[in-house]
Amino acid sequence: MTLLLGLVMVFGLVFGGFMLSGGNMDIVLHALPYEGMMIGGASLGAFVIANSFAVVKSSLSGVMRVFKGPRWKADDYNNLLSLMFELARLYRAKGIVAMDEHIENPENSAIFQRYPKLMKDHFLTDLIGDSFRIMSMQFDDRFQMEDVINRKIKKHHHETLVSARAIQSMADGLPAIGIVAAVLGVIKTMSSIDKPPEILGAMIGGALVGTFLGVFLAYCMVQPIAGRLEQIEEEDGAIYTVIRDIIVAIVAGHPPGVCIELGRGNIPTTKQPGFSSVEASQRELPVV
Repeated sequence: MTLLLGLVMVFGLVFGGFMLSGGNMDIVLHALPYEGMMIGGASLGAFVIANSFAVVKSSLSGVMRVFKGPRWKADDYNNLLSLMFELARLYRAKGIVAMDEHIENPENSAIFQRYPKLMKDHFLTDLIGDSFRIMSMQFDDRFQMEDVINRKIKKHHHETLVSARAIQSMADGLPAIGIVAAVLGVIKTMSSIDKPPEILGAMIGGALVGTFLGVFLAYCMVQPIAGRLEQIEEEDGAIYTVIRDIIVAIVAGHPPGVCIELGRGNIPTTKQPGFSSVEASQRELPVV
């Protein structure tokens, strides 16, 4: 929603201000298809050259994520706390052996199946399963466990930011590509130096559209999209740190309720469920 609102503001105020100041849109509209073809084609071509097919594909998905916004809502964090509470309670009551059917095959786990949206995130389920699997190997040092999980989260975070960085690199190159298109327009103008001044003026104006378009696309569209995508990835990555805090608390031997409260404290403020709502959700869970 903010993306669409921002685009309306950018186009409305930039071109509205240009026309109100007496600018002639005919020259811009006449040159726009040709300059757009050169600038858009060159920037997209350079983007494909600089990145693997996987990065190109993930970047397209990233642009769609900017339209949709962050993946995790307040209800999802509440569901995560309920999921981790069930697992922590089962681990404390019946030990690590009772966890095997849930961590080895979460798709068929009665606990995980109650949270279908969380199950769709394979890194999330793998992070939980791998953590309990390590605990089954007598890995009971909470500081080392925290370090192991942090390194996994850091690696995943680095991989998710590849798309935003690729789009940002594209934005960095657009102004220079706009200058290339403008130079080509000047070359075309110089080949028609014998034309009347009004024709030459229109041709020079058309050439300058290339510079304008490169800077406009870079700083008013592509760079904001890259920045917003990075914000979304940062925001969505917070859910993994909640899992980390709960797992570390379990390793430290705290009761399930305490573990969940420690994790709840690390949820972003705008999406943090209240203590009473978390407690109410826990009371509705099946008894072990």
